[in-house]
Amino acid sequence: MILVFGGTTEGRRAAAVLEQAGSPYYYSTRGSGQEVELVHGVRLSGTMDTAAVVAFCREKSIRLIVDAAHPFAEQLHRNLLVAAEEIRIPLIRYDRIYPPHTDDITWCSDYADAIRRLEDAGVRRLLALTGVQTIGRLKPYWQRHDTWFRILDRDSSREIAAAHGFPQERLLQADPRQLAPQQQDAQQLDSQLLLSLRPEAILTKESGISGGFVEKVEAAKAAGIKVFVINAPLQLQAPLQLPPRGEGLNSSENVAGGNATLPPWGELEGGVVNGPHGLRRMVERLLPDFFPLRSGLTTGTCATAAAVAALCRLKTGQTPSEVPVRLPNGETILVPVGASDGFSFCIKDAGDDPDVTNGAEVQASLQPSDHFEIRGGEGVGRFTLPGFDYPPGEAAINRGPRQMLRDNIPGDYIVTISVRGGAELARRTFNPRLGIEGGISVIGVSGIVQPYSEEAFLESIRKCMEVARASGAPRIVLGSGAKSEDALRALYPELPPQAFVQYGNFVGRTLCMATDLDIRSVTLGVMLGKAVKLAAGQLDTHSRHATFDREFLRKLLDESHCDPSLADRITLVRELWDLLPADSLPAFVHTVLDHCLRHCRPLLPDGDLTLLLIDDEGHIFPHDN
Repeated sequence: MILVFGGTTEGRRAAAVLEQAGSPYYYSTRGSGQEVELVHGVRLSGTMDTAAVVAFCREKSIRLIVDAAHPFAEQLHRNLLVAAEEIRIPLIRYDRIYPPHTDDITWCSDYADAIRRLEDAGVRRLLALTGVQTIGRLKPYWQRHDTWFRILDRDSSREIAAAHGFPQERLLQADPRQLAPQQQDAQQLDSQLLLSLRPEAILTKESGISGGFVEKVEAAKAAGIKVFVINAPLQLQAPLQLPPRGEGLNSSENVAGGNATLPPWGELEGGVVNGPHGLRRMVERLLPDFFPLRSGLTTGTCATAAAVAALCRLKTGQTPSEVPVRLPNGETILVPVGASDGFSFCIKDAGDDPDVTNGAEVQASLQPSDHFEIRGGEGVGRFTLPGFDYPPGEAAINRGPRQMLRDNIPGDYIVTISVRGGAELARRTFNPRLGIEGGISVIGVSGIVQPYSEEAFLESIRKCMEVARASGAPRIVLGSGAKSEDALRALYPELPPQAFVQYGNFVGRTLCMATDLDIRSVTLGVMLGKAVKLAAGQLDTHSRHATFDREFLRKLLDESHCDPSLADRITLVRELWDLLPADSLPAFVHTVLDHCLRHCRPLLPDGDLTLLLIDDEGHIFPHDN
C-alpha cells in the first residue's frame, strides 16, 4: 500500500498517477476542503504527527510514502522524513517546478529577512499573499505599516487573524468555492484589486508554477508594484529527482559544471520528483508490483539524455551514471546513460510497451560551434517524402525531440544523434513504407512511453472514464493523445483534469464505455489521419487493423467537391492540411466529420456527442450541422 499526503495540486496529480494502477492506496489531507475524486484511493483527513504516521504505516502495511504536501509545510516534511527513517520504508517527495530566480524580484530567506528588506526599501503599503498562517510572523511589520492579507473566506481563517489582533477590515477574503481547483492554492491576483489598493509591494511565497507564482508576479509587475518573495525551503529545492542514497544532480548545467546541492536524505531510499512521469517511474522502481505495466522512454528522451551526458563529458571529462532530462511538460527525470570512445549513449527502455527499438543504443556526440544544429548520424533515417515535420533530406528527428534537445543543451553545439543497428531495426518498422530510409526515426511527444497492452490499455481507459464520471464534470472530453488533449483542454478550460480521457486508437470501445457508464455528454476530438479511418467505419484506428484507404479518401474529396487527385499526391493524410485550398476546407471537414458521426452516434444512442477535427497545430474544426 501507498500513503499519499496531499491537499495540493501535486496531491491531485499524485492521486491521478496512482489511479492508473487500479490498486488501492491512501490519500491524506489535513482538512476535508480539497475536492479530489478517488476511485481506488481511500480518503483520510486530519493532522498526523510522526508517531501517528508510524503507527498508521505499521497498521496498514504501508510500503511507500508520497509527500505531495505544500512546499512550505516544513514540519510535515520533517515528520515524514523521520517516520520513513524509523520504519525503513521509501519516501518520495513530489515537489513543484520553480521558475528561475530573476534580479527584478527581491528574494527573502525567511519572514524576518522579508521585514528587513521591506523596511530597507521604504515599503509602507503592502499586500501580503503569504496566507493567514503568516500573519503572526509578519506582525512586527503590519503593526507599523498599512498591510492587507489575502485569505480564504473561512471562519477558521478569520479566527486566526483575530487572535493576532489583525484588523478585520484589512482582510481580503476570497471564496474558495468560486475558485477553480488549480486556483485555490494560487490565489490569483486581480488587476482591479491592485489598482484599488495601490500597494507599493506584494509579498508572496515561492510557490512554484502550479501555485500561481508566475501569474502573481506578472500581475504585480504590470501594475508597477515591487515584488518580494519568501524562498521555498532550501532542503526541497534540489535535486529534482534523487536516486537512492543521495546521488543525483538537479539540472543539465549542474551536471556539466559539477555543482549540485543534496537535501538531507541520508540513507533513506526514495527521492524528489516534480511531475507525474517522474512519480510513476519512481513508484515502478520502488514498488515494482504496484502498476500492472511499466512505463518507458521515447527515443527522443534517450537521444536527449545521451546529449546531456555528452555535454557533461565535454565539460568535465566524466559521465555520471544518470543525467537529468527536462520533458516537454516541464518536469525533470533522471535517465541512465553511459559513455564510449567519442560518444555518450542511452539504452532505450520501452518499459512493457512492445517496441522494436527497445534495447537500442541511442548515441550522441557534441561539437562546439557558433550555432546550434542537430544532425542525424548512422542508424538515424532520413525523410525522402514531404509531409513530415521537416523536408526531404533532413534527418528523421521529429519536432518534439529536437525541441527537447534544444531545451536541455545550453549553448551552441552541433549535436549528432546516432542509433547502433538503426538501419536493421528500421526494416521491422513502418519507416520504409513512409519514405524514411536508412534508419529509425527519433520520435516522442511526451518523452514517456505509456505501456501498451490491449487488455490493460482498455482497462485503463475504463478506469479513466469512471474517474471522469465521478468528477461530476458536465462533459467528458475524449482525445487520441497528448497533442489532441492539449488542444481540447484549451477549448474547455472550465472542466477539471479528470474530464479529459485519452482513447488511443479505441474510438469505438471508448464510446461504448461511455454508454455503459451512462455518460450522456461526450466530446470526441480526432486528428485527420484517424478521422479518415473512422469515416470509413474503422472504429479501431491502429495500423494493425486499419490502413490508409486511398480510394476511400478520393471519394471523400469528391463528395466535398475537392480535387480527388489530391489523394494520389500524399504519403500521409495530414499533408492535406497544406494541399487543400482554404475555401474547400469547410466542405471537406464537414464531409469527414459527417461520415465519422454516422459510425459513432449509434455507439452513444442516448447521449449528446460532439465531434471535433484537430489539425497538427492544435486548431479545432467543429462539425457544421
